[in-house]
Amino acid sequence: MSTSAVSAASATCSKSNIARGIGRLTDLVFTSGKGSYVQTTCGQSLLDFTTGIGVVNTGHCHPRVIAAAKAQCDNIIHSQVNIGYHVKKLELTETLMPLLPKNLDTIFYGTTGAEAVENSIKMARAYTRKHGVVVFRGGYHGRTFGTMAMTTSSRIYRQKFGALIPGIHVTPFPFTYHGITPEMAMNELVQLYKDTLHEEDVAAIIIEPVLGEGGYCPAPPEFLKQVRDFAHSKDALMICDEVQTGFGRTGSLFACDSDNYGDIQPDLLCMAKGIASGFPLSAVATRREIADACDPGMLGGTYAGNALSCAAAVETQKVIQEEGMVENSRVMGERLRDNLRNIQSSAVSKGLIGDVRGLGLMTGLEFVKEAEPGIKAKISQAALDEGLLLLGCSTYEVVRFAPALNITAEDIDKGTDMLERALRSI
Repeated sequence: MSTSAVSAASATCSKSNIARGIGRLTDLVFTSGKGSYVQTTCGQSLLDFTTGIGVVNTGHCHPRVIAAAKAQCDNIIHSQVNIGYHVKKLELTETLMPLLPKNLDTIFYGTTGAEAVENSIKMARAYTRKHGVVVFRGGYHGRTFGTMAMTTSSRIYRQKFGALIPGIHVTPFPFTYHGITPEMAMNELVQLYKDTLHEEDVAAIIIEPVLGEGGYCPAPPEFLKQVRDFAHSKDALMICDEVQTGFGRTGSLFACDSDNYGDIQPDLLCMAKGIASGFPLSAVATRREIADACDPGMLGGTYAGNALSCAAAVETQKVIQEEGMVENSRVMGERLRDNLRNIQSSAVSKGLIGDVRGLGLMTGLEFVKEAEPGIKAKISQAALDEGLLLLGCSTYEVVRFAPALNITAEDIDKGTDMLERALRSI
């Protein structure tokens, strides 16, 4: 019996033992991945425009990252943060420091994006001695009880889970396609303080520079500065959640330190996903005075800053820089959106495509409100039938494109050709 047949038989038996609370794009079983492609037990080779939801920025199984991880396995795999330091964590810190916004000089390492966000809130509360947090509608910050309360991209993330933590306040994100201009969003934030909040209560305002699960919608260029200035005027900290936007995804290493948004210099910066090419690792960068508000023992985690993940992250940063992936993200992102807008203006779209938006290789395509409900799921399935992995997002009808940062022009064109055929089929 072939390996694929054994894997398929095993998968059939074990799928029923996996918790049903996980939503999935497909029922496929994946066996391997290389670059922009993944393979399944059915023998399919699929062009991946999901990259594990913006995680494997360097492509699946980049050989340099794999080699670094294999080498680390021969040294030490787990060196727990409360016991001591390990070499790769210190090397990663030395690597990251010159890449961060210039005001950030201290790093805490975790495992997941939600863990990074939770610890950024801990630091903000400890430093300001205040508890409230302002979030933006449509934001996604995680699935833990703290971050679940902060997440408003879909009700499914908090459904049936009962009372959430208090002190979370929601304000509109500037979603221009849906009629919320930057001016309106700022006015609502100001009014929230007039109506509900007091400066003595709010520790931080947290924002994704580009809404992720909320619809792949970039904040307008001046909005982040306005949020930062407003937060500081209220003695609150600004937190940039760059879990999904970081490490080249938006055509800059970090969106908050880019030509598009300028040098925002947030008080805290949350990172994960693309930091280590698929190995579980996250981080919070901040100023020393903020981090030092937490006494020894207030932060930590069993797998925080795992040695194997840090080794992969060190090599990931080298690969991103040395192989020009940030610039490729910018150029290929423009090509992708040009292709999508050509489809939008053609007869193939049937007038159903309302908006194409994004930065770098973080692009959203939204269907018009008159489109059939559930069209994003139908498009994802039709794209899969053509050999393309493509995810939906948002409570609106949006499909998102997040290919590897080293994707070629040929594969960008191939993917949009697959989408075009998918559109024709529905």
